[in-house]
Amino acid sequence: MAEPVYTPIIQIFKGLWRYLGLRFIIHGEANLPRSGSALLAMNHVGYLDFALAGTALLPSGRVARFMAKKEIFDHPIAGPLMRGMRHISVDRRTGAPSFVAALKALKRGEIVGIFPEATISRSFELKAMKNGVVRLAMESGAPVIPVVIWGSQRVWSKGLPRDFSRAHYPIIISIGVPLRFGADANPDEALQQLRSRMQEIL
Repeated sequence: MAEPVYTPIIQIFKGLWRYLGLRFIIHGEANLPRSGSALLAMNHVGYLDFALAGTALLPSGRVARFMAKKEIFDHPIAGPLMRGMRHISVDRRTGAPSFVAALKALKRGEIVGIFPEATISRSFELKAMKNGVVRLAMESGAPVIPVVIWGSQRVWSKGLPRDFSRAHYPIIISIGVPLRFGADANPDEALQQLRSRMQEIL
């Protein structure tokens, strides 16, 4: 499928990574599916996490539709780009439309990226997680792939000064073994299983 907006954005971020001298260390690339739907459940330690996770996907030939807060889509510059890349807007006051949009993307065989913590963790440890990701897995049949990112907090994170110097920070992205949750799974128990797996990787 042609990606007229996504493709040039990928090139821009590749250029940014080269400028910053980031050193990518990616574990578990074999756990990424080359075809079919999947959910990426990611921790959240910095503002660039979505782009870093997307970079880890590139060797598999896939892109993800990331779920992101509505405020980004309301931005006059970022909004058109997010819509052009077909990311999914999340209104925190009402989650039903974003759930349906994510489910449709999964039914099309796409990868959907979710930050179950819903916000950046200032402690860089896992915060409480919302169960939307496991409910999507239960309804769609798509596997949930736990992804843990470490190092992006050194570049740009909440409450800390940005460091866009060429510091050559290592960025570690660990991709876990996919988890599957049946339609009759208990969402809370499934979420705890996912959180435990992400905690082990972290």
